Amino acid sequence: MSSGTRSYEMARRLVKKGHTVYMISSKHSHSGFKERNFSIEEGISVWWLPVKYSNNMNFFQRIYSFIIYCIYAYIIGRKLNYGLVLASSTPLTVAIPGIFLSKIKKVPFILEVRDLWPAIPIELRIIRNVLLIKLSQYLEKISYRLSDRIIALSNGMKDGIIKTGINKSKITVIPNGSDIELFNINSKSDIGFFNKNDWINTDRRIIIYTGAIGKINGLSYMAFMAEEMIKLNPNVLFCIIGDGIEKDKINLLAKKLGIINNNFYMVPKMSKKKLPQILSISTVLTSFVINEEILWNNSANKFFDGLAAGKPLMINYGGWQADLLNEYDAGIVVSPDDPIIGAKKLNNLLQDKQRLQNMGQASLELAKTVFNRNELYKSFENVLLEASN
Repeated sequence: MSSGTRSYEMARRLVKKGHTVYMISSKHSHSGFKERNFSIEEGISVWWLPVKYSNNMNFFQRIYSFIIYCIYAYIIGRKLNYGLVLASSTPLTVAIPGIFLSKIKKVPFILEVRDLWPAIPIELRIIRNVLLIKLSQYLEKISYRLSDRIIALSNGMKDGIIKTGINKSKITVIPNGSDIELFNINSKSDIGFFNKNDWINTDRRIIIYTGAIGKINGLSYMAFMAEEMIKLNPNVLFCIIGDGIEKDKINLLAKKLGIINNNFYMVPKMSKKKLPQILSISTVLTSFVINEEILWNNSANKFFDGLAAGKPLMINYGGWQADLLNEYDAGIVVSPDDPIIGAKKLNNLLQDKQRLQNMGQASLELAKTVFNRNELYKSFENVLLEASN
């Protein structure tokens, strides 16, 4: 579907290796399962809980969804015959049914940490209530302590977990992976999409962002870059593909700047099956966050999709991904607070065809070696097997 597919990718590989996998998911707003509550996806038994969730929800709507999910997940889970429980967070509340389900059948519990929660919402003052802060921090500590093993998606997340008093030997770092077979394509097979979006011009440079349009993504940065780029190089197009609570705000800003449908386009989110088609004709792929150091530990899918597509990457934050791009020369890191300077740096790169080509090759090499999903799966399965033995 259009959201992160890590759980699906790991689960289908578990099935191929002979494991039985039950997955309990919320009913994603674009899942297509409006009537059905159960399906089998490549051998994975999936329960689609009647819990709505989207990036457009406010804080309290999300908390309500998290609580309802916990209740339903426990009710469904206790009816199943299982030998291990894995809860993949965020939100960290997903650990609650995971812990209870592991305890009632006395089986191992593994917690996968995809973001440092509640540290991020507390740091960004999304959670301000003192009682909520204490409750969420207690949930974090108890979830880490009651887990048999913890999977973190970056070394920064591992460090954050260790700071809560957890022994590092309990934690394994397995970052998000690159699906090379899916994203590294050379042709436009979905002609219908290109016909519907006649603004796409492969003679022009296309800069693409895919994913959530939320407050932490700070996509006004990309809009201001596009405004500056018209002056520098009108041959460059910017495109946001996704959805989220700030979508209307970014669209309105783009209209005020006079760039919407000029050199700045917004496209609805699409499934992972369709996404490779537009990424294949992009020049540079991007990942943005607001200038807060706590967000540097992220392991965003868009970053690894860009590597798999063999494209140069542009990010506006520091941390391990910035270090990686600089070390392998697989992309550029632009100023976090100055989109005008960022646009100039991007334009300089776009003038150098050879460097663009070399960066794309470096990205693909990283996808094949360091972040190959098939190789990362082996580490993932080993953690589950070790916890079971």
